[in-house]
Amino acid sequence: MRIGPYSLRNNLVLAPMAGVTDRPFRQLCKALGAGMAVSEMTTSRVELRDSLKSRRRRDHEGEVEPRIVQIAGAEPEMMAEAARFNVAEGAQIIDINMGCPAKKVCNKAAGSALLQDEPLVGRILEAVVGAVSVPVTLKIRTGWDRNHKNGVAIAKLAEAAGIQALAVHGRTRADLYGGEAEYATIRAIKQAVSIPVMANGDLTDPVKAKAVLDATGADALMVGRAAQGRPWIFREIGHYLETGRLLPAPAPAEIKDILLRHLENLYSFYGEWSGVRVARKHITWYLKTLPGAGAFRDRVVRVESAKEQQALIRAYFADQAITELAA
Repeated sequence: MRIGPYSLRNNLVLAPMAGVTDRPFRQLCKALGAGMAVSEMTTSRVELRDSLKSRRRRDHEGEVEPRIVQIAGAEPEMMAEAARFNVAEGAQIIDINMGCPAKKVCNKAAGSALLQDEPLVGRILEAVVGAVSVPVTLKIRTGWDRNHKNGVAIAKLAEAAGIQALAVHGRTRADLYGGEAEYATIRAIKQAVSIPVMANGDLTDPVKAKAVLDATGADALMVGRAAQGRPWIFREIGHYLETGRLLPAPAPAEIKDILLRHLENLYSFYGEWSGVRVARKHITWYLKTLPGAGAFRDRVVRVESAKEQQALIRAYFADQAITELAA
């Protein structure tokens, strides 16, 4: 798939997730098979631009290209200025968030709340596309609620405004993350526009991913929550799409190595104090399906130093190896 001048190495994309898709996680997912990874959502508000959180979110040092930054807001000129600012900071693609269902975003009439106001959507898209020379993409949901699925209309607005790729989550804003994603609307959107369309929502395993690709006719798949604690899902999906065969699950030793490498990058990126705390949720996700992980998680999330975190993880996986040999 191509987005402007950028030819992705495959059609698998890591979805933007606040508090998750920081630079260490994006780099890890790219190393394990993602063709592109979208940054955490960044606000268009100028007064928040220099906060530590905002500076970290636009940190792309050493990142595998293309560098894609997602911006959020509800005022066309402010969004245009945010796009210009992030391009000056190194963004190679700008992504506009009209898909986030979080109340703190929607209460500011941003994210998926914008889907209620199609004229405003058009003005924002035209303002951002006109502000920068790099490609602009858009992430949306299928509509505001199940009685107002206007994803096709929004997609046509996007194409007319010059948006170069579109990601669609198969839920409405009112659905939040409940129930099951539906893909008929994504298929209708794909048939209505000529720009690349990425299907998103409930891509939990390679077989489901292939089924969604076939059902929607989408150009690419965007994986979100299923990659938390399982960044190798991109490798698994890619292999299945290419060969029709499932890869074996990674051995505990490989999971240990991936996790420890991830933690080292978190400590380096955030500093030890913050890195240890950010790491806690990732450790929980990595271990959620492994034996005896419940009691271990209760211990490991309480330690205060990187050295203690790493030592406990090594000890846990050493116990797993002994159990495997005994079996």
